[in-house]
Parts: sequence; structure tokens; C-alpha cells
Amino acid sequence: MTIMDQLVLRRDGTVRKDDGATCSGERSRGVAAVWRVRLDGRPGLTIHDTQWENGERDLVLYQPAVVPEMPAPLSNLHNRRRAGIQGSGLRNRELRIMGWVAVPGDRPSFKKTFTTAGFVDVCGLADLRELTSRPDVVLDTAFVRPDPVFVDLDEPQEAVSVQHALFFPQHDEVAPVVFFLLSRVAPTLRHIGWLPEPVRS
Repeated sequence: MTIMDQLVLRRDGTVRKDDGATCSGERSRGVAAVWRVRLDGRPGLTIHDTQWENGERDLVLYQPAVVPEMPAPLSNLHNRRRAGIQGSGLRNRELRIMGWVAVPGDRPSFKKTFTTAGFVDVCGLADLRELTSRPDVVLDTAFVRPDPVFVDLDEPQEAVSVQHALFFPQHDEVAPVVFFLLSRVAPTLRHIGWLPEPVRS
């Protein structure tokens, strides 16, 4: 499938991980679904969606034994700024991945809160709309709030900064990988000039 009109994403089997650190820091074994990301004229990238035997699951920009030559902000994003996937705890919303954005730089950091308009500016309105057009895939606030904030991609609010998350069904393998690309990888690709800025309308 094509994302942002330029990135081509495809599934490429699985690999076993005999020992690794999960997001919580535990050592575990697991199986990673391998996803290849291609951008014409650029080195390929690999994303691992790993289901660990201890029950945790996460996505990461996987660092191969030999990393092709690329700008430092992208090279240094490998094996950093993972995205954990967990049960949502909300009825009819099976799984959740947080909408934390990997801020580009030689030492990439996280930005966790945005207005919905700000989040759309970073991730791209058209791509978020396409993603949330998938069955039972919803962008919303990450947590139930006493003062609910309505997340609407037709009218993105600009008043309150919240943590966003994507909710998706267990059987949808594609949605979390695309969301990971939009929030964790694409900002760095734009920062180094490999992708244009997202369309804001």
C-alpha cells in the first residue's frame, strides 16, 4: 500500500527474536512481523511489530546489522522511540497505540500532547482521514477525561492539548504500522528533506 503518496509499505514475513528488551524493560522472546518501507531513490527502512512472550507488543524502526548511509537524525531513530500496543480498556475498542510524535534530531525525543489541529499538522490530515476510514479504526483522546475533548478530523480543535491515540481492532495489522509511520518516522523524513510537508487541508 502507498502512504503519503510516496511511501510504499509491504508485509515481508516474520522473524523470531530469541532475546530482547520490551518497552517495560523486561527480557523476553518474541516474534516480529516484518514490514518494509520503500521511498524511491532512498535506502529502504524496516519496521518490526513484535509480539513478546510476556504479553507486550511494540513497533520499532528496526536497525539492521549494517545501516545504509543516511542522515544522522534518521540513522539515530533506529531502535529508538518505540510504540507500545496494548488493550484499550474501552468497550468496542480492542487495542490502542499512543499518538506520541518522535521529534526529529540527532537524539530524537517525544512530544506527547497536541491540540488535534497540531497533531494533524504533524501527521497529515489526508493520511489520518484515510487511516481512520478503515473499519473500527478511531483517532481519539488516549484517556477518558472528566472534561471530554471531541477529536474530529473534519473540524480539528485548536483549544486543548491532549494525548491522542489510535484505537483499532485486533485483526487489523496495517493500522498500527501506518500510524507508527505517520507519527514516529515521517516527521524525521520531512526534517531531512526526504518527504514534503503534509497537506493541511
